[in-house]
Amino acid sequence: MLVKTFGSAVFGVEALTITIEVNWLTTGKDPMIVGLPDNAVKESLHRIESTFKNNGYKIPRTKIVVNLAPADIKKSGTAFDLPIALGILAASEQIQNPQAISNYVIMGELSLDGEIRPIKGALPIAIQARKENFKGLIVPEKNEKEAGIVNQLNVFGVNHIKQVIAFFEDNETGLSPIKINTREEFAYAQSDFDIDFLDVKGQENIKRALEIAAAGGHNAILIGPPGAGKTMLAKRLPTILPPLTLQEALETTKIHSVAGKLADNATLISQRPFRSPHHTISDVALVGGGGHPQPGEISLAHNGVLFLDELPEFKRTVLEVMRQPMEERRVTISRAKIAVDFPASFMLMASMNPCPCGFFNHPERDCTCPPGAVQKYLNKISGPLLDRIDLHVEVTPVPFSELSSIKPQENSAAIRERVIAAREKQAERYKNYEGIYCNAQMSSKLLKEICVIDKVGANLLKTAMEKLNLSARAYDRILKVSRTIADLDNADAIKPEHLAEAIQYRSLDREGWTG
Repeated sequence: MLVKTFGSAVFGVEALTITIEVNWLTTGKDPMIVGLPDNAVKESLHRIESTFKNNGYKIPRTKIVVNLAPADIKKSGTAFDLPIALGILAASEQIQNPQAISNYVIMGELSLDGEIRPIKGALPIAIQARKENFKGLIVPEKNEKEAGIVNQLNVFGVNHIKQVIAFFEDNETGLSPIKINTREEFAYAQSDFDIDFLDVKGQENIKRALEIAAAGGHNAILIGPPGAGKTMLAKRLPTILPPLTLQEALETTKIHSVAGKLADNATLISQRPFRSPHHTISDVALVGGGGHPQPGEISLAHNGVLFLDELPEFKRTVLEVMRQPMEERRVTISRAKIAVDFPASFMLMASMNPCPCGFFNHPERDCTCPPGAVQKYLNKISGPLLDRIDLHVEVTPVPFSELSSIKPQENSAAIRERVIAAREKQAERYKNYEGIYCNAQMSSKLLKEICVIDKVGANLLKTAMEKLNLSARAYDRILKVSRTIADLDNADAIKPEHLAEAIQYRSLDREGWTG
């Protein structure tokens, strides 16, 4: 008897429906799986045999052929265990009402006693199942909330194979589809942060720089001695970024679902991600890849912040692979037989000490580095990478008088309101330009149209370029940042004071900064 069940394979952040054909032959012996399965899929027969034995079923001793179609696409992972097991039961007539199985996409890993374990990529699988008008989706219980985000699709969570068998034998009764009020849960968690700028004493100039970065989507680097608060400030950046839209949340959740980074019983990601990889990370782990391509840290930070602490300690090759994704806001992983795209629209936030000892330009302590060490340390970061960082912010230690002050600090919610107002101005400005949502994404052509400065501003910028020995690449960045400062000031035109503030955020472009 030939039976068809349906599963799904994830490639990139999209799912592809897989038809699982099970044919029970009366001649021959030993079951086999064809259709480019990897070792994890082939081993499913051993898990299925043990599951059957422990639950009163048997695997036929005559030949069974399991075909995973399309047969020219490699299948990987353990999530095909459950649909293959149900196909074998139906083909060997150990299950009643086998025709109902073909109305559902079924995914799950089997343990040896029949328990169903969670899988990766439940969200894109659910989206594809709805797109292809399946009656429902059956997934492990720990994945049901994640898949239940998708409306107009019945999602059933199960924790044992007997539940699934009983569901089909009882005319698709006994299980209830999960119901999730996605918008309500999403709205509730958007502003529920454990940290706040209220905790930061002093550092008003750094808070201002981060507000500008958030308002314009600008990349930033914090430069200062150890203990000055660089990491503490950077971790609070997501609390002042605009809330995720429902579409952005869905995109972000899909990536984390594919990577297996969602917690059990998780639903939509409601807050912008903040990823902080260690400096020993490899280039593949950062941008994504592997034999079966998986998203890297830059994709996990999509719609959020990628924080690289101690930037010069990262391997140069690791930093250089970020250059193209930072421009294109996506990364393409190519292999001999497949190429997948992962989105990678993130804000880069970096921090570094000014020198190996950490005390160059310190107001109270002397730098102990030998001559040339400061320049050598800075040279670990390439010019093209620095060119993609708009704000260079010098962080100084907080004096005791400010640390011990009981003066109330501005909280994240107040800063966030100003950032949202500035982003709304930008959304209106770029509504006719596809793929541009904030000032940091402006092209050179748009820069000439939008960042127009008056004669006083032009003279100020010319003087700054000459007196401070700013490099040519600083010119565009200053104009973009000044446009964001003007937006925060609710000004239609860029004024000289906006340019003056933007100029001070180009520390690393000043010739002789390193002494």
